[in-house]
Order: sequence, then C-alpha cells, then structure tokens
Amino acid sequence: MPCHSPLIIALDHPSLDAALCLADRLDPMRCRVKVGKELFTRSGPDVVEALHGRGFEVFLDLKFHDIPNTVAGAVQAAAEQGVWMVNVHASGGRRMMEGARERLDRHGLTTRLIAVTVLTSLERADLVEVGVNEPAETQVERLALLAKESGMDGVVCSAHEAGRLRECCGDDFLKVTPGIRPRFAAGDDQRRIMTPGQALVAGSTHLVVGRPVTQADDPMAALSAIEKELAQ
Repeated sequence: MPCHSPLIIALDHPSLDAALCLADRLDPMRCRVKVGKELFTRSGPDVVEALHGRGFEVFLDLKFHDIPNTVAGAVQAAAEQGVWMVNVHASGGRRMMEGARERLDRHGLTTRLIAVTVLTSLERADLVEVGVNEPAETQVERLALLAKESGMDGVVCSAHEAGRLRECCGDDFLKVTPGIRPRFAAGDDQRRIMTPGQALVAGSTHLVVGRPVTQADDPMAALSAIEKELAQ
C-alpha cells in the first residue's frame, strides 16, 4: 500500500547493512526513505531492491546534473528500478529538465521527478562565491518557476521558501524540504531550517529528516515524536 505520510527518512549511511538495519526499525506505512549518493555509490541498485522488499517507497536523491541526454537516461534508469521519486539539478537548465520529463512520459514511467533549487547548506556568501549575487530566495523562485515550466513535479527547497513557491507554483507542485529539525534536535550543518510543523504550515509537502531519527536510540520513538509535533 502507498505511504501517505509527508515524512522521508534520510538513510545517509555508508553501507547497505547499516542502512537496512535502520530501515528494519522503521514502519514503511509511516514514512518513506531517501537513498543518497554515498549509499547508492557503495551499494548500487541492491539497496533500492532491498528497501522495496521491505515495503518502502524510495526517494533516490542523486541530483543528476549533466548534458540532457545523459540525465534523461539516468532518470529513466532510476524510474525503471521502481523508485517513487528521483531528482535533478534545476541549474542544469530547461533542455535538461524537459528531456528527463519527456523520457519518463515516453516510457510510461510514473516516478515523481523533482528539481533541486538551492542547497539548504548554502548561505548568501556561498552563493556570491559561485556568481549568484541575489538572495537565496530569489534564486530559488527563479529555478522553481523554470522547473515547473519544464514539467517537473516539484522542487527541493527550504521551508523558508515553500510559502512563496506555493503562491507562484501552486499547491500541487511538490515542495520537498530538507533542513527539518524537530524541536528535540540540534541544527547540525543545515542553515535554513524549520521544525516539521512550521514547515508544513509554511507550504512544504514532504519533509526530509535525517539524524534526529537515524541517530536516535529508538528511531520509531523519534518518528512518533515528530508525528506528535505534526498533529499539534
């Protein structure tokens, strides 16, 4: 059965065994899981297959960014593994995103395709160093509008930008938000963060949570605490 929770737990582990040990302590009816670059590079499609076997819907977070044909092929390969969601970098441009969208549609693949706008770890000074002389919020909005025009199902963004993106891109346009920290957790290395409840109110549709759950002594207890925050 599909999962209807907005929560996506980031399995940012260095090995297949560690990721699956954590997954075995979670309920696939109460969260989805995210597989990122390190885990997928070390374990490959085996980790996706193993998580599917445990009933999880998987967000494959590889942030593809390359020439259009290469990205289209990579997105197709991800979708053919049955992942629920995959992402590309919006900064790859319109032709790259449109090519990925067309490839999924041509093959009848229903994997959600979203685009990364501005990484939540970046601050104004970081953006200036790479030639972006506008506030992060302005760059996020520009890239989100481009992503929507290019056929993306949504974007990765900070919860601080989600409200504005809801206004300009609509309620159905997915706003997948990392940098989520429950009230009981520290901020770590993310800069533009919010609590789960604040993020949903702001306009986020899905919340990516990592260390507050994955490093907890009891991951399901931590997940339950987040669900209680969302219910308040």
